[in-house]
Amino acid sequence: MTVNELAGVGGTGTASLGVGVLGAADIARRNAIPALQRCSGLHLAAVASRDVAKARTLAEEFGCEAVGGYDNLLAREDVRAVYIPLPNSMHEEWSRAALEAGKHVLVEKSLTVDAKVARELVETAEAGGLAFMENFTFLFHPQHQTVRDLVAEGAIGTPQVLSASLGIPRNNPDLIRYRPELAGGTLRENGCYPLRAALLHLDEQLSVVGARLRMDPETGVDIAGSALLVDGAGVTAQCDFGLAHAYRNTYALWGSEGRIELGWAFNPRPETRPKLRLQRGDSLEERELPAADQFQRMFQAFALACANPEAHRHFGADAVRQAVLMEEVLRAASR
Repeated sequence: MTVNELAGVGGTGTASLGVGVLGAADIARRNAIPALQRCSGLHLAAVASRDVAKARTLAEEFGCEAVGGYDNLLAREDVRAVYIPLPNSMHEEWSRAALEAGKHVLVEKSLTVDAKVARELVETAEAGGLAFMENFTFLFHPQHQTVRDLVAEGAIGTPQVLSASLGIPRNNPDLIRYRPELAGGTLRENGCYPLRAALLHLDEQLSVVGARLRMDPETGVDIAGSALLVDGAGVTAQCDFGLAHAYRNTYALWGSEGRIELGWAFNPRPETRPKLRLQRGDSLEERELPAADQFQRMFQAFALACANPEAHRHFGADAVRQAVLMEEVLRAASR
C-alpha cells in the first residue's frame, strides 16, 4: 500500500463523527485540534482533562465541550472516536479503556514497547469493529511516496542502506520527555521515528542486530541511542536518536547506483516545501517538493478508518510491528 493510499487525501463521504480529546497536551492545541477541524468526516465534540480548568481553556479556544476526567468523556454518546495525546505511560491504559467503551482510537506514539499488549489492543479493536491507529504523522506527508516511487523506478539502483536520524537539543528537565515515571526517554519520544521509517522502506522481515541506549544520570531516562536493523534481503538500517543533540531530522536511502536524502523528514510545517536530494554518480539534483499538511492528512486517514475499520486493519498491524521493533531494541540494548 502506498503512502498516498494511507493518507486518504480524499473526503470520507460519511457523516461527521464526534471526536473527543483525552488530555490538554500542547501537541493537541498547536497541531492536532486545528488539523482535525479542517478535516472532513470528523468534528471536535469535547476535550477532557483531570484539571477541568485546563479543559475549559481549550474548549473555549476551539468551540467544544469541556469535560472533567477521562472516564466522563468516554461515557459521552456524542463522542464516537478519541484522540489520545497523553504521556507515553498512559497510552496503553486509556487506549484499552476507550476501545472497551466502544470508541475508535487514534493514540499518539509511542503506543507501547510491549508487543503482547499491542496485539491485545488490536484484537480488542477488531472484535469491536473499531478503528485503531498509532499516530506517526510523518507517514502522511507525500514526500515519502516520492522517495518510494523513485526507488521503485530504479533511481538509486538496489537499496543497500537506510540511515535515519532524529535528535533535538537538551531542554527543560521538567518536560515529560525527561521523566521516567511518565515513560519519557529518547527511544519512545523520538527514536521511534527512525525505526518507523525503517518499517516503511525495508521489507517486513525486519530484525534488530544491535542497539545501545545511553542513560542520563540527572533525569534517569535514556538520552541517546542507536539501533542497527536488517531486513530479509540483507538491507540494513542505521537509526540514531537523542535528546541532547544538535537538531537533526533526516533520512537517506543509499543504493547500488545512487542516494536519496530528505532534509526535513519527520515534521515539516504545513507551509514548508521539503527538499529532496538525489545523487547519482557525479550528478546531484535537488528537488523542492510540494507542501502538505500532514496532520490534516493523518486525520483524514483516521476518518476513513472510522468509516470502514475492516478496510483499514493495516493500521493495527503497523502498531504491532512497531511495538515488536521497539521491544527488540530494548532487549538488544539491555544486552
